[in-house]
Amino acid sequence: MSHRGNGAASYDAIVVGAGHNGLTCAAMLGRAGRRVLVLERSSFVGGMAASEEFHPGYRSAGLLHDTTGVRPEVARALDLQRHGLKLRGERAPVLALGDDGRGLLLHGDAGKAAAEISQHSSRDSERYLPYRAFLDRLRGALGSFLDEPPVNLVDLESEGAWGLIKRALRVRRLGGAEMMELLRLPPMCAGDWLDEWFETDLLKAALCLPAIAGGWMGPRSPMSNASLLLWESAAGPGVVGGGPALVAALKKSARSAGVEIRTRAQVQRVLTDAGAAQGVVVDGSEEIQAPVVAASCDPKSLFLRLLPAGAIASKLEQRIRAYRARGTTAQVLLALDAPLRFTCRGNQGGVEQARTGSRLSDLERAFDAIKYRRFSESPILDIHIPTVASPDLAPEGHSVVSILVHFAPYDLEPEWNDSQRHALGDRVIEILARHTAGLRPSIVSGMVLSPADLEARYGAWGGQIHHGEQTLDQMLVRPAPECYGYATPIKGLYLCGSGSHPGGGLTCLPGKLAAETILRGSRRR
Repeated sequence: MSHRGNGAASYDAIVVGAGHNGLTCAAMLGRAGRRVLVLERSSFVGGMAASEEFHPGYRSAGLLHDTTGVRPEVARALDLQRHGLKLRGERAPVLALGDDGRGLLLHGDAGKAAAEISQHSSRDSERYLPYRAFLDRLRGALGSFLDEPPVNLVDLESEGAWGLIKRALRVRRLGGAEMMELLRLPPMCAGDWLDEWFETDLLKAALCLPAIAGGWMGPRSPMSNASLLLWESAAGPGVVGGGPALVAALKKSARSAGVEIRTRAQVQRVLTDAGAAQGVVVDGSEEIQAPVVAASCDPKSLFLRLLPAGAIASKLEQRIRAYRARGTTAQVLLALDAPLRFTCRGNQGGVEQARTGSRLSDLERAFDAIKYRRFSESPILDIHIPTVASPDLAPEGHSVVSILVHFAPYDLEPEWNDSQRHALGDRVIEILARHTAGLRPSIVSGMVLSPADLEARYGAWGGQIHHGEQTLDQMLVRPAPECYGYATPIKGLYLCGSGSHPGGGLTCLPGKLAAETILRGSRRR
């Protein structure tokens, strides 16, 4: 650390927020020799991926359950495995829970999944392997659009044009028929495309949920199929130990690179002068200077809360205000004094992930409720039992259950209060009890976090867990044309969070790609 003449602390770069993307960006910059400071308003690092105690002796595994988006190349770039990270061999199985008392265990291995599906439909069992093979072929073409910085289609300079050509060649390798199919599929609704492949309602609902989870869409929404294709193209094996294990490795990697991390440090304003970032103001009065500020908070919070009035053009302000960030997800945490056992698996333990929703129409009706500012009477539950893989999160023999509840609106009518939270929690327990043995007597404690609570806890505008809805239009240009490629119109101010390309979830890619952009820019100066 160095100091300037006015006594204010100075760094090469300041990263706002110590979520997984902020830590990734900071570690990348630190490994390149930059002096980096990370400022986090909470008392802990990790943001939505962090473990927190919600009842004495019981810890959650964070808000975001799905680690299949974490790229092995990010782990290699930051040497995360040396810092304790372990990647799974394949995706963890997911148990789809049917309202008829039957279940379907979707294994990460396609062959095992097909064998399980055969108990429901021999036709679908035969179709599942070709379905997976088709998605694997698309992965090579679409993956490059996710794993690399976005191409500026308006200002195609030589570098941008070459990037577009390389990606077009990957698509061309699909062949004529599949190229035409790739043109047809993104505008479709996910439900229609899954109907083309399969007949089993439970299978289709289970395959569809990841595409619409956390968003403002149902399986019959136009362009929801684009979300399904992008999720499948990004999904890898995942991380042993979930988000907390990822955060622990990122924190160690950052600190080994010389990154300084300060918690309980609320950034209140980004300092600018003559159209360039100068640093930040922390906790009301402390000024910390740096020529680069990378914000891992959501775009609305950055542009509408942290920048002084008039710092950005009115057109960009209009675009940011129009950027859709409506939260639709609540979280219910349960502390149990026994393992959670699902009746459709013969009350056996060991299931780490499960989903409700017996048919696509269940998902669609649950989504319909939020249009009218209500939470669904039959919400869709994404159930995670982190103590299966990490038993130290609870006392011996006990369990932690984390449930993401879809769909629950941020702007509930009339508003979120204790009565509404209790009503939602009771409804979730009622649904979960249908599929489990002895749930109610085993409940030690519980906590309900509405989208409004998630906004207060994590700072995400509207309680939007992806820092912006992941519809096709907001994925192609995220969050606004003026912020293409992580840089903003303010020199030295960058986006490095889930509100930038390629979007939300536990991937670490926005942080990695933003850091690479920052480093390229500094080399050119």
